Amino acid sequence: MKKDSKPDLIVGIDAGTSVIKAVAFTLDGRQVGVSAKANQYRTGDDGRAEQSLTQTWSDTAHALKALSDQIDGLGERTAAIGVTGQGDGTWLIGPGGEPVGDAWLWLDARAAATTAALSGTEANATRFAATGTGLNTCQQGAQLAHMDRNCPERLDLASVAFHCKDWLYFQLTGIAATDPSEASFTFGNFRTRAYDSAVLDALGLSHRRSLLAPILEGTEHTHGLTEAAAATTGLRAGTPVCLGYVDMAMSALGAGVHTGEAGTACSAIGSTGVHLQSCADHQVVLNAERTGYVICLPVAGRVTQVQTNMAATLNMDWLLGVLAEVLETFGQPVSGRDLVPRLDAWLRETRPAELLYLPFISEAGERGPFVDARARAAFIGLSTRHGFKDMLRAVVDGVALAAADCYAAMGGAPRELRLSGGAVRSPMLRAALASAVGAPVRVCSRDEAGAAGCAMMAAVAIGAYPDMESCIADWVVPLLGEREYPDAAVTERYHALLPAYQHARQDLAPVWAQLADIRGV
Repeated sequence: MKKDSKPDLIVGIDAGTSVIKAVAFTLDGRQVGVSAKANQYRTGDDGRAEQSLTQTWSDTAHALKALSDQIDGLGERTAAIGVTGQGDGTWLIGPGGEPVGDAWLWLDARAAATTAALSGTEANATRFAATGTGLNTCQQGAQLAHMDRNCPERLDLASVAFHCKDWLYFQLTGIAATDPSEASFTFGNFRTRAYDSAVLDALGLSHRRSLLAPILEGTEHTHGLTEAAAATTGLRAGTPVCLGYVDMAMSALGAGVHTGEAGTACSAIGSTGVHLQSCADHQVVLNAERTGYVICLPVAGRVTQVQTNMAATLNMDWLLGVLAEVLETFGQPVSGRDLVPRLDAWLRETRPAELLYLPFISEAGERGPFVDARARAAFIGLSTRHGFKDMLRAVVDGVALAAADCYAAMGGAPRELRLSGGAVRSPMLRAALASAVGAPVRVCSRDEAGAAGCAMMAAVAIGAYPDMESCIADWVVPLLGEREYPDAAVTERYHALLPAYQHARQDLAPVWAQLADIRGV
Protein backbone atom coordinates (compact mmCIF):
# COMPACT_ATOMS: atom_id res chain seq x y z
CA MET A 1 0.00 0.00 0.00
CA LYS A 2 1.36 3.40 -0.95
CA LYS A 3 2.02 5.90 1.82
CA ASP A 4 -0.59 8.34 0.56
CA SER A 5 -3.29 5.68 0.04
CA LYS A 6 -6.38 5.69 2.20
CA PRO A 7 -7.57 2.64 4.12
CA ASP A 8 -9.98 0.75 1.86
CA LEU A 9 -11.03 -2.32 3.84
CA ILE A 10 -13.17 -3.23 6.84
CA VAL A 11 -12.59 -6.41 8.84
CA GLY A 12 -15.53 -8.22 10.39
CA ILE A 13 -15.01 -10.76 13.19
CA ASP A 14 -17.68 -13.42 13.74
CA ALA A 15 -16.86 -15.64 16.71
CA GLY A 16 -19.38 -18.44 16.30
CA THR A 17 -19.91 -21.60 18.30
CA SER A 18 -18.18 -23.80 15.71
CA VAL A 19 -15.82 -21.43 13.92
CA ILE A 20 -14.23 -18.04 14.55
CA LYS A 21 -13.91 -16.09 11.31
CA ALA A 22 -12.14 -12.90 10.27
CA VAL A 23 -13.43 -11.50 6.98
CA ALA A 24 -12.18 -8.55 4.91
CA PHE A 25 -14.59 -6.42 2.90
CA THR A 26 -14.12 -3.41 0.65
CA LEU A 27 -15.85 -0.25 1.84
CA ASP A 28 -18.75 -0.98 -0.54
CA GLY A 29 -19.22 -4.53 0.75
CA ARG A 30 -17.30 -6.83 -1.59
CA GLN A 31 -15.71 -9.75 0.28
CA VAL A 32 -11.98 -10.03 -0.49
CA GLY A 33 -10.62 -12.45 2.09
CA VAL A 34 -11.55 -14.78 4.92
CA SER A 35 -9.68 -16.80 7.51
CA ALA A 36 -11.11 -19.21 10.04
CA LYS A 37 -10.11 -21.00 13.23
CA ALA A 38 -12.10 -23.87 14.67
CA ASN A 39 -13.67 -22.97 18.00
CA GLN A 40 -13.07 -25.09 21.07
CA TYR A 41 -15.41 -25.87 23.96
CA ARG A 42 -16.04 -28.71 26.39
CA THR A 43 -19.22 -30.44 27.49
CA GLY A 44 -20.02 -32.60 30.51
CA ASP A 45 -22.61 -35.11 31.68
CA ASP A 46 -24.06 -32.52 34.07
CA GLY A 47 -25.15 -30.35 31.12
CA ARG A 48 -22.14 -28.05 31.15
CA ALA A 49 -20.78 -26.45 27.99
CA GLU A 50 -17.74 -24.31 28.77
CA GLN A 51 -15.19 -22.35 26.79
CA SER A 52 -11.89 -20.78 27.79
CA LEU A 53 -11.89 -17.00 27.52
CA THR A 54 -8.11 -16.95 27.04
CA GLN A 55 -8.26 -19.55 24.27
CA THR A 56 -11.11 -17.74 22.54
CA TRP A 57 -9.08 -14.54 22.34
CA SER A 58 -6.01 -16.49 21.18
CA ASP A 59 -8.04 -18.18 18.44
CA THR A 60 -9.55 -14.86 17.34
CA ALA A 61 -6.12 -13.24 17.20
CA HIS A 62 -4.90 -16.24 15.18
CA ALA A 63 -7.72 -15.74 12.65
CA LEU A 64 -6.90 -12.03 12.36
CA LYS A 65 -3.17 -12.73 11.98
CA ALA A 66 -3.92 -15.32 9.28
CA LEU A 67 -6.02 -12.74 7.44
CA SER A 68 -3.13 -10.25 7.73
CA ASP A 69 -0.80 -12.83 6.22
CA GLN A 70 -3.29 -13.45 3.42
CA ILE A 71 -3.88 -9.80 2.38
CA ASP A 72 -0.85 -7.61 1.71
CA GLY A 73 -0.80 -4.50 3.83
CA LEU A 74 -4.00 -5.38 5.69
CA GLY A 75 -2.97 -3.45 8.79
CA GLU A 76 -2.57 -0.17 6.94
CA ARG A 77 -5.51 -0.85 4.63
CA THR A 78 -8.02 -1.51 7.45
CA ALA A 79 -10.29 1.45 8.09
CA ALA A 80 -12.22 -0.24 10.90
CA ILE A 81 -12.93 -3.54 12.62
CA GLY A 82 -16.37 -4.87 13.61
CA VAL A 83 -16.92 -7.73 16.04
CA THR A 84 -19.86 -10.02 16.73
CA GLY A 85 -20.17 -13.48 18.24
CA GLN A 86 -22.33 -16.26 19.59
CA GLY A 87 -25.15 -14.96 21.75
CA ASP A 88 -26.27 -15.60 25.31
CA GLY A 89 -23.93 -17.38 27.72
CA THR A 90 -21.88 -15.87 30.55
CA TRP A 91 -18.27 -14.68 30.25
CA LEU A 92 -17.05 -13.33 33.60
CA ILE A 93 -13.97 -11.20 34.26
CA GLY A 94 -12.47 -9.93 37.49
CA PRO A 95 -11.38 -6.40 38.49
CA GLY A 96 -8.04 -6.78 36.69
CA GLY A 97 -9.63 -8.02 33.49
CA GLU A 98 -8.68 -11.64 34.13
CA PRO A 99 -11.23 -14.41 33.40
CA VAL A 100 -13.20 -15.79 36.33
CA GLY A 101 -13.18 -19.42 35.24
CA ASP A 102 -14.40 -20.57 31.85
CA ALA A 103 -17.42 -19.13 30.07
CA TRP A 104 -20.81 -20.84 30.27
CA LEU A 105 -22.01 -21.08 26.67
CA TRP A 106 -25.55 -20.80 25.33
CA LEU A 107 -25.41 -24.62 25.07
CA ASP A 108 -25.03 -24.97 28.84
CA ALA A 109 -28.05 -26.61 30.49
CA ARG A 110 -27.10 -26.40 34.18
CA ALA A 111 -29.53 -23.57 34.87
CA ALA A 112 -32.56 -25.69 33.88
CA ALA A 113 -34.05 -26.00 37.39
CA THR A 114 -33.54 -22.30 38.13
CA THR A 115 -35.08 -21.38 34.76
CA ALA A 116 -38.13 -23.52 35.46
CA ALA A 117 -38.59 -21.94 38.90
CA LEU A 118 -38.27 -18.38 37.57
CA SER A 119 -40.56 -19.06 34.61
CA GLY A 120 -43.38 -20.03 36.96
CA THR A 121 -43.43 -16.74 38.86
CA GLU A 122 -45.80 -13.81 38.33
CA ALA A 123 -42.76 -11.56 37.91
CA ASN A 124 -41.79 -13.48 34.78
CA ALA A 125 -44.76 -11.95 32.95
CA THR A 126 -43.35 -8.50 33.71
CA ARG A 127 -39.89 -9.61 32.56
CA PHE A 128 -41.30 -10.99 29.29
CA ALA A 129 -43.32 -7.84 28.61
CA ALA A 130 -40.13 -5.77 28.85
CA THR A 131 -37.65 -8.03 27.07
CA GLY A 132 -40.00 -9.74 24.62
CA THR A 133 -37.86 -12.81 25.23
CA GLY A 134 -38.77 -16.18 26.68
CA LEU A 135 -36.60 -17.30 29.58
CA ASN A 136 -34.38 -20.30 28.88
CA THR A 137 -31.21 -21.91 30.15
CA CYS A 138 -28.99 -20.46 27.43
CA GLN A 139 -29.45 -16.86 28.56
CA GLN A 140 -27.11 -14.95 30.80
CA GLY A 141 -29.98 -13.88 33.06
CA ALA A 142 -30.92 -17.47 33.88
CA GLN A 143 -27.27 -18.49 34.23
CA LEU A 144 -26.41 -15.63 36.59
CA ALA A 145 -29.51 -16.37 38.65
CA HIS A 146 -28.43 -20.01 38.89
CA MET A 147 -24.88 -19.07 39.87
CA ASP A 148 -26.20 -16.62 42.47
CA ARG A 149 -28.25 -19.42 44.02
CA ASN A 150 -25.69 -22.23 43.78
CA CYS A 151 -22.17 -20.76 43.55
CA PRO A 152 -22.37 -17.09 44.63
CA GLU A 153 -18.64 -17.00 45.32
CA ARG A 154 -18.06 -17.15 41.55
CA LEU A 155 -20.02 -13.93 41.07
CA ASP A 156 -18.35 -12.36 44.10
CA LEU A 157 -15.01 -12.65 42.26
CA ALA A 158 -16.38 -11.02 39.09
CA SER A 159 -16.55 -7.36 38.15
CA VAL A 160 -18.26 -7.64 34.74
CA ALA A 161 -20.47 -10.24 33.03
CA PHE A 162 -19.69 -10.22 29.30
CA HIS A 163 -21.06 -12.03 26.30
CA CYS A 164 -18.60 -13.52 23.79
CA LYS A 165 -18.31 -10.46 21.52
CA ASP A 166 -18.03 -8.17 24.59
CA TRP A 167 -15.01 -10.16 25.81
CA LEU A 168 -13.37 -9.87 22.39
CA TYR A 169 -14.10 -6.13 22.25
CA PHE A 170 -12.45 -5.81 25.66
CA GLN A 171 -9.37 -7.65 24.38
CA LEU A 172 -9.24 -5.51 21.24
CA THR A 173 -9.79 -2.13 22.91
CA GLY A 174 -9.50 -2.46 26.70
CA ILE A 175 -13.07 -1.13 27.02
CA ALA A 176 -15.75 -3.00 29.00
CA ALA A 177 -19.09 -2.65 27.20
CA THR A 178 -22.01 -4.54 25.75
CA ASP A 179 -24.44 -3.75 22.94
CA PRO A 180 -28.13 -2.76 22.97
CA SER A 181 -29.38 -6.06 21.54
CA GLU A 182 -28.07 -8.47 24.19
CA ALA A 183 -28.50 -5.92 26.96
CA SER A 184 -32.20 -5.42 26.23
CA PHE A 185 -33.31 -9.00 25.55
CA THR A 186 -31.49 -10.25 28.65
CA PHE A 187 -31.83 -7.54 31.28
CA GLY A 188 -33.69 -4.65 29.71
CA ASN A 189 -36.47 -3.32 27.54
CA PHE A 190 -36.33 -3.49 23.75
CA ARG A 191 -38.33 -0.24 23.50
CA THR A 192 -35.81 1.83 25.47
CA ARG A 193 -32.68 -0.26 24.67
CA ALA A 194 -31.70 0.19 28.31
CA TYR A 195 -31.53 -1.95 31.44
CA ASP A 196 -34.82 -2.39 33.30
CA SER A 197 -34.96 -2.69 37.09
CA ALA A 198 -38.14 -4.78 36.93
CA VAL A 199 -36.34 -7.39 34.82
CA LEU A 200 -33.47 -7.61 37.28
CA ASP A 201 -36.00 -7.92 40.11
CA ALA A 202 -37.80 -10.75 38.29
CA LEU A 203 -34.51 -12.64 37.93
CA GLY A 204 -33.58 -12.00 41.57
CA LEU A 205 -30.44 -10.17 40.43
CA SER A 206 -30.94 -6.57 41.56
CA HIS A 207 -28.04 -6.95 43.99
CA ARG A 208 -25.80 -8.02 41.06
CA ARG A 209 -26.52 -5.00 38.88
CA SER A 210 -22.88 -3.87 39.12
CA LEU A 211 -21.94 -6.83 36.91
CA LEU A 212 -23.76 -5.34 33.93
CA ALA A 213 -21.50 -3.62 31.41
CA PRO A 214 -22.26 -0.13 30.04
CA ILE A 215 -24.33 -0.24 26.84
CA LEU A 216 -22.50 1.03 23.74
CA GLU A 217 -24.12 1.82 20.37
CA GLY A 218 -21.53 0.64 17.85
CA THR A 219 -22.75 2.71 14.92
CA GLU A 220 -22.06 5.88 16.94
CA HIS A 221 -19.02 5.08 19.08
CA THR A 222 -15.79 3.17 18.47
CA HIS A 223 -12.57 2.66 20.41
CA GLY A 224 -9.06 2.23 19.07
CA LEU A 225 -7.20 -1.07 18.77
CA THR A 226 -4.65 -1.28 21.58
CA GLU A 227 -0.93 -1.62 21.01
CA ALA A 228 -0.98 -5.08 22.56
CA ALA A 229 -3.85 -6.27 20.36
CA ALA A 230 -2.18 -4.77 17.29
CA ALA A 231 1.03 -6.66 17.99
CA THR A 232 -0.90 -9.92 18.39
CA THR A 233 -3.14 -9.57 15.33
CA GLY A 234 -0.91 -7.85 12.79
CA LEU A 235 -3.30 -4.90 12.50
CA ARG A 236 -2.59 -1.23 13.16
CA ALA A 237 -2.84 0.26 16.65
CA GLY A 238 -5.53 2.90 16.88
CA THR A 239 -7.74 1.31 14.19
CA PRO A 240 -11.38 2.05 15.14
CA VAL A 241 -13.16 -1.02 16.54
CA CYS A 242 -16.96 -1.27 16.43
CA LEU A 243 -18.90 -3.42 18.92
CA GLY A 244 -21.53 -5.18 16.83
CA TYR A 245 -24.87 -6.58 17.94
CA VAL A 246 -25.45 -10.27 18.72
CA ASP A 247 -24.66 -12.69 15.89
CA MET A 248 -28.31 -13.51 15.10
CA ALA A 249 -29.03 -9.84 14.42
CA MET A 250 -25.81 -9.36 12.44
CA SER A 251 -26.37 -12.46 10.29
CA ALA A 252 -29.96 -11.46 9.60
CA LEU A 253 -28.92 -7.92 8.74
CA GLY A 254 -26.27 -9.20 6.33
CA ALA A 255 -28.80 -11.59 4.76
CA GLY A 256 -31.50 -8.96 4.18
CA VAL A 257 -33.90 -9.05 7.11
CA HIS A 258 -34.30 -5.27 6.83
CA THR A 259 -33.88 -3.38 3.56
CA GLY A 260 -36.38 -0.60 4.12
CA GLU A 261 -39.60 -2.29 3.03
CA ALA A 262 -42.31 -3.25 5.51
CA GLY A 263 -42.94 -6.89 6.33
CA THR A 264 -39.57 -8.43 5.50
CA ALA A 265 -38.21 -11.49 7.24
CA CYS A 266 -35.22 -13.81 7.09
CA SER A 267 -34.96 -17.54 7.71
CA ALA A 268 -31.58 -19.21 8.08
CA ILE A 269 -32.12 -22.89 7.28
CA GLY A 270 -29.30 -25.05 8.55
CA SER A 271 -29.12 -27.79 11.16
CA THR A 272 -31.44 -25.51 13.14
CA GLY A 273 -33.99 -23.05 11.77
CA VAL A 274 -33.76 -19.39 12.75
CA HIS A 275 -36.67 -17.17 11.76
CA LEU A 276 -36.49 -13.40 12.16
CA GLN A 277 -39.13 -10.84 11.24
CA SER A 278 -38.33 -7.14 11.02
CA CYS A 279 -40.79 -4.65 12.48
CA ALA A 280 -41.00 -1.35 14.32
CA ASP A 281 -40.59 -1.77 18.07
CA HIS A 282 -44.21 -0.67 18.68
CA GLN A 283 -45.47 -3.43 16.33
CA VAL A 284 -44.04 -6.35 18.30
CA VAL A 285 -46.48 -9.21 18.95
CA LEU A 286 -45.82 -10.95 22.28
CA ASN A 287 -47.14 -14.52 22.11
CA ALA A 288 -49.17 -16.15 24.86
CA GLU A 289 -46.59 -18.93 25.35
CA ARG A 290 -43.89 -16.33 26.20
CA THR A 291 -41.33 -17.74 23.79
CA GLY A 292 -38.82 -16.39 21.30
CA TYR A 293 -36.72 -13.25 21.33
CA VAL A 294 -37.07 -9.60 20.46
CA ILE A 295 -33.66 -8.42 19.24
CA CYS A 296 -32.89 -4.81 18.41
CA LEU A 297 -31.37 -3.91 15.06
CA PRO A 298 -28.81 -1.11 14.68
CA VAL A 299 -31.56 1.00 13.15
CA ALA A 300 -33.52 3.42 15.34
CA GLY A 301 -36.88 1.99 16.43
CA ARG A 302 -36.33 -1.25 14.49
CA VAL A 303 -36.25 -4.76 15.97
CA THR A 304 -36.49 -8.37 14.89
CA GLN A 305 -38.90 -10.83 16.40
CA VAL A 306 -37.21 -14.22 16.53
CA GLN A 307 -38.32 -17.81 16.84
CA THR A 308 -35.89 -20.71 16.46
CA ASN A 309 -36.46 -24.40 15.70
CA MET A 310 -34.03 -26.82 17.33
CA ALA A 311 -33.96 -28.95 14.18
CA ALA A 312 -34.41 -28.01 10.51
CA THR A 313 -32.16 -29.92 8.08
CA LEU A 314 -31.31 -32.31 10.93
CA ASN A 315 -34.63 -33.95 10.06
CA MET A 316 -33.63 -34.59 6.44
CA ASP A 317 -30.17 -35.70 7.54
CA TRP A 318 -31.77 -38.23 9.88
CA LEU A 319 -34.09 -39.77 7.26
CA LEU A 320 -31.40 -39.92 4.57
CA GLY A 321 -29.11 -41.48 7.16
CA VAL A 322 -31.70 -44.19 7.83
CA LEU A 323 -31.86 -44.95 4.11
CA ALA A 324 -28.07 -45.08 3.95
CA GLU A 325 -28.03 -47.64 6.78
CA VAL A 326 -30.50 -49.84 4.90
CA LEU A 327 -28.51 -49.60 1.66
CA GLU A 328 -25.32 -50.50 3.50
CA THR A 329 -27.02 -53.59 4.87
CA PHE A 330 -27.55 -54.69 1.25
CA GLY A 331 -23.96 -54.06 0.25
CA GLN A 332 -24.35 -50.51 -1.10
CA PRO A 333 -22.22 -48.35 1.22
CA VAL A 334 -23.23 -44.71 0.99
CA SER A 335 -23.60 -41.87 3.46
CA GLY A 336 -26.66 -39.72 4.00
CA ARG A 337 -24.71 -36.82 2.52
CA ASP A 338 -24.17 -38.85 -0.67
CA LEU A 339 -27.95 -38.99 -1.07
CA VAL A 340 -28.56 -35.24 -0.73
CA PRO A 341 -28.18 -34.54 -4.51
CA ARG A 342 -31.14 -36.87 -5.15
CA LEU A 343 -33.45 -35.06 -2.76
CA ASP A 344 -35.07 -32.67 -5.26
CA ALA A 345 -35.69 -35.41 -7.83
CA TRP A 346 -37.39 -37.59 -5.25
CA LEU A 347 -39.51 -34.71 -3.99
CA ARG A 348 -40.74 -33.91 -7.51
CA GLU A 349 -42.36 -37.35 -7.59
CA THR A 350 -44.51 -36.59 -4.53
CA ARG A 351 -47.49 -34.49 -3.58
CA PRO A 352 -47.20 -31.97 -0.72
CA ALA A 353 -49.29 -32.13 2.45
CA GLU A 354 -50.23 -35.81 2.11
CA LEU A 355 -48.79 -36.70 5.52
CA LEU A 356 -48.07 -34.82 8.72
CA TYR A 357 -44.58 -34.86 10.23
CA LEU A 358 -43.55 -33.11 13.44
CA PRO A 359 -39.88 -32.13 12.94
CA PHE A 360 -38.68 -32.40 16.53
CA ILE A 361 -35.84 -34.85 15.85
CA SER A 362 -33.36 -33.09 18.15
CA GLU A 363 -32.58 -34.76 21.47
CA ALA A 364 -33.08 -31.30 23.00
CA GLY A 365 -36.76 -31.19 21.97
CA GLU A 366 -38.12 -27.86 20.77
CA ARG A 367 -37.82 -24.19 21.73
CA GLY A 368 -39.82 -22.28 19.12
CA PRO A 369 -42.56 -21.27 19.05
CA PHE A 370 -43.13 -23.51 22.08
CA VAL A 371 -40.66 -24.88 24.61
CA ASP A 372 -40.65 -28.59 25.45
CA ALA A 373 -37.38 -30.45 25.96
CA ARG A 374 -39.31 -33.74 25.70
CA ALA A 375 -40.84 -33.03 22.26
CA ARG A 376 -39.96 -35.67 19.67
CA ALA A 377 -40.55 -36.21 15.96
CA ALA A 378 -43.54 -38.14 14.63
CA PHE A 379 -45.22 -39.20 11.38
CA ILE A 380 -49.02 -39.01 11.36
CA GLY A 381 -51.26 -40.44 8.64
CA LEU A 382 -49.08 -43.27 7.30
CA SER A 383 -50.72 -46.12 5.42
CA THR A 384 -49.53 -49.04 3.27
CA ARG A 385 -49.58 -46.89 0.15
CA HIS A 386 -46.89 -44.57 1.48
CA GLY A 387 -43.23 -45.14 0.78
CA PHE A 388 -39.85 -43.55 1.48
CA LYS A 389 -40.37 -40.65 -0.94
CA ASP A 390 -43.69 -39.79 0.70
CA MET A 391 -41.97 -39.78 4.08
CA LEU A 392 -39.21 -37.56 2.71
CA ARG A 393 -41.83 -35.13 1.38
CA ALA A 394 -43.52 -35.14 4.79
CA VAL A 395 -40.22 -34.27 6.49
CA VAL A 396 -39.66 -31.32 4.13
CA ASP A 397 -43.28 -30.27 4.67
CA GLY A 398 -42.71 -30.46 8.42
CA VAL A 399 -39.68 -28.18 8.26
CA ALA A 400 -41.68 -25.69 6.17
CA LEU A 401 -44.68 -25.86 8.52
CA ALA A 402 -42.38 -25.29 11.50
CA ALA A 403 -41.28 -22.03 9.87
CA ALA A 404 -44.92 -21.06 9.24
CA ASP A 405 -45.74 -21.91 12.87
CA CYS A 406 -42.94 -19.62 14.04
CA TYR A 407 -44.09 -16.72 11.87
CA ALA A 408 -47.69 -17.22 13.05
CA ALA A 409 -46.44 -16.77 16.63
CA MET A 410 -44.86 -13.48 15.56
CA GLY A 411 -48.10 -12.06 14.26
CA GLY A 412 -48.47 -13.63 10.82
CA ALA A 413 -46.68 -14.24 7.56
CA PRO A 414 -44.16 -11.72 6.25
CA ARG A 415 -44.66 -10.02 2.89
CA GLU A 416 -41.31 -11.33 1.70
CA LEU A 417 -38.96 -13.96 3.10
CA ARG A 418 -35.21 -13.80 2.55
CA LEU A 419 -33.37 -17.13 2.85
CA SER A 420 -29.84 -18.05 3.82
CA GLY A 421 -28.04 -21.27 4.67
CA GLY A 422 -26.73 -24.11 2.54
CA ALA A 423 -30.03 -25.99 2.49
CA VAL A 424 -31.82 -23.29 0.50
CA ARG A 425 -29.84 -24.30 -2.56
CA SER A 426 -32.65 -26.87 -2.94
CA PRO A 427 -35.39 -25.48 -5.23
CA MET A 428 -37.95 -27.85 -3.71
CA LEU A 429 -37.18 -26.71 -0.17
CA ARG A 430 -37.42 -23.07 -1.24
CA ALA A 431 -40.77 -23.79 -2.90
CA ALA A 432 -42.03 -25.54 0.25
CA LEU A 433 -41.01 -22.61 2.46
CA ALA A 434 -42.61 -20.06 0.11
CA SER A 435 -45.89 -21.97 -0.02
CA ALA A 436 -46.03 -22.84 3.69
CA VAL A 437 -45.28 -19.26 4.78
CA GLY A 438 -47.38 -17.83 1.94
CA ALA A 439 -44.81 -15.27 0.77
CA PRO A 440 -42.29 -14.92 -2.05
CA VAL A 441 -38.75 -15.94 -1.14
CA ARG A 442 -35.37 -14.53 -2.18
CA VAL A 443 -31.99 -16.10 -1.55
CA CYS A 444 -29.14 -13.93 -0.30
CA SER A 445 -25.81 -14.85 -1.88
CA ARG A 446 -23.76 -13.32 0.94
CA ASP A 447 -21.32 -15.98 2.21
CA GLU A 448 -20.38 -14.45 5.56
CA ALA A 449 -23.51 -12.61 6.65
CA GLY A 450 -22.57 -12.32 10.35
CA ALA A 451 -19.18 -10.75 9.68
CA ALA A 452 -20.81 -8.52 7.05
CA GLY A 453 -23.42 -7.31 9.55
CA CYS A 454 -20.86 -6.02 12.07
CA ALA A 455 -18.62 -4.69 9.27
CA MET A 456 -21.62 -2.68 8.01
CA MET A 457 -22.01 -1.17 11.46
CA ALA A 458 -18.32 -0.28 11.43
CA ALA A 459 -18.71 1.34 8.00
CA VAL A 460 -21.42 3.61 9.40
CA ALA A 461 -19.44 4.30 12.57
CA ILE A 462 -16.45 5.69 10.64
CA GLY A 463 -18.62 7.74 8.28
CA ALA A 464 -18.19 5.64 5.15
CA TYR A 465 -22.01 5.73 5.03
CA PRO A 466 -24.32 8.28 6.64
CA ASP A 467 -26.67 5.62 8.05
CA MET A 468 -27.45 1.90 8.03
CA GLU A 469 -30.09 2.22 5.32
CA SER A 470 -27.64 3.58 2.76
CA CYS A 471 -25.08 0.94 3.72
CA ILE A 472 -27.68 -1.83 3.36
CA ALA A 473 -28.53 -0.52 -0.11
CA ASP A 474 -24.93 -1.20 -1.24
CA TRP A 475 -23.98 -4.20 0.88
CA VAL A 476 -27.19 -6.28 0.88
CA VAL A 477 -29.79 -5.40 -1.74
CA PRO A 478 -27.62 -6.25 -4.79
CA LEU A 479 -27.01 -9.74 -3.35
CA LEU A 480 -30.70 -10.68 -3.08
CA GLY A 481 -31.82 -13.07 -5.81
CA GLU A 482 -34.98 -12.99 -7.87
CA ARG A 483 -38.32 -13.45 -6.11
CA GLU A 484 -39.69 -16.99 -6.18
CA TYR A 485 -43.45 -16.94 -5.65
CA PRO A 486 -45.51 -19.55 -3.81
CA ASP A 487 -47.77 -21.95 -5.67
CA ALA A 488 -51.33 -20.90 -4.76
CA ALA A 489 -52.70 -24.45 -4.77
CA VAL A 490 -49.84 -25.74 -2.58
CA THR A 491 -50.23 -22.79 -0.24
CA GLU A 492 -53.90 -23.70 0.19
CA ARG A 493 -52.94 -27.28 1.14
CA TYR A 494 -50.30 -26.11 3.62
CA HIS A 495 -52.66 -23.59 5.20
CA ALA A 496 -55.22 -26.37 5.65
CA LEU A 497 -52.55 -28.60 7.25
CA LEU A 498 -51.04 -26.01 9.61
CA PRO A 499 -53.87 -26.14 12.20
CA ALA A 500 -53.52 -29.95 12.31
CA TYR A 501 -49.76 -29.53 12.82
CA GLN A 502 -50.37 -27.10 15.69
CA HIS A 503 -53.03 -29.31 17.30
CA ALA A 504 -50.78 -32.36 17.02
CA ARG A 505 -47.83 -30.70 18.76
CA GLN A 506 -50.11 -29.51 21.54
CA ASP A 507 -51.97 -32.79 21.99
CA LEU A 508 -48.83 -34.96 21.96
CA ALA A 509 -47.22 -33.16 24.91
CA PRO A 510 -48.56 -35.68 27.49
CA VAL A 511 -47.34 -38.57 25.31
CA TRP A 512 -43.85 -37.06 25.11
CA ALA A 513 -43.87 -36.72 28.90
CA GLN A 514 -44.87 -40.36 29.34
CA LEU A 515 -42.17 -41.53 26.93
CA ALA A 516 -39.58 -39.46 28.78
CA ASP A 517 -40.66 -41.08 32.08
CA ILE A 518 -40.37 -44.54 30.55
CA ARG A 519 -36.89 -43.78 29.25
CA GLY A 520 -35.97 -42.33 32.63
CA VAL A 521 -34.92 -38.92 31.30
